[in-house]
Amino acid sequence: MPTDGEPTVTVKLLQLLLLSTYWGMQIWVTFISSFVMDNHLNRHTFGFIQSRLVPFYLHLGSACAFFNLTIYAVYHPSDMLDDREAFQIFIFFVSVTVAAVNAQWFGQMTSEIMADMHLIEQACGLGQDIGLSSNREAYAKLCETDVKYRHLSSRLWLYRLLSSLCNLCCISCNFYSLCYMAENLGTL
Repeated sequence: MPTDGEPTVTVKLLQLLLLSTYWGMQIWVTFISSFVMDNHLNRHTFGFIQSRLVPFYLHLGSACAFFNLTIYAVYHPSDMLDDREAFQIFIFFVSVTVAAVNAQWFGQMTSEIMADMHLIEQACGLGQDIGLSSNREAYAKLCETDVKYRHLSSRLWLYRLLSSLCNLCCISCNFYSLCYMAENLGTL
């Protein structure tokens, strides 16, 4: 299936479209929408939107990463790769792997844990305050008094950390890929 021929304009456009779509989603979801929603929505509304938005974003990102790798590999046969092309395939492979792990495990676990925490918070009359940093004392007290909530909170922190690291890894991979593509626009 690999080909050593020059990719068509359509294939180049598809590669660019997939890479730029994934990059744009990453920047928007990671750095813009989260901060805007945090400052304007109550905790539970923010959590509900995130629980619907983030899994979609993670799965779509995984698909974009997979198709980027596939298209690039088809037009760069392994027996004809130079060191930079081999490294680019490695970068695409890392992006696919990390995005898939994040979508299938870390992102899913984060959403499930957050939903369980929201039920406990609602039972205690919490969750309607605007911003994640408001009313910290009440949430700290809930952690002290409710063992299940404390356990969920520590697990949520861990899964969010791991998911964020995966996301930053994918952002770095896509940044490198965009730089590589910019250097080689004539050849894909």
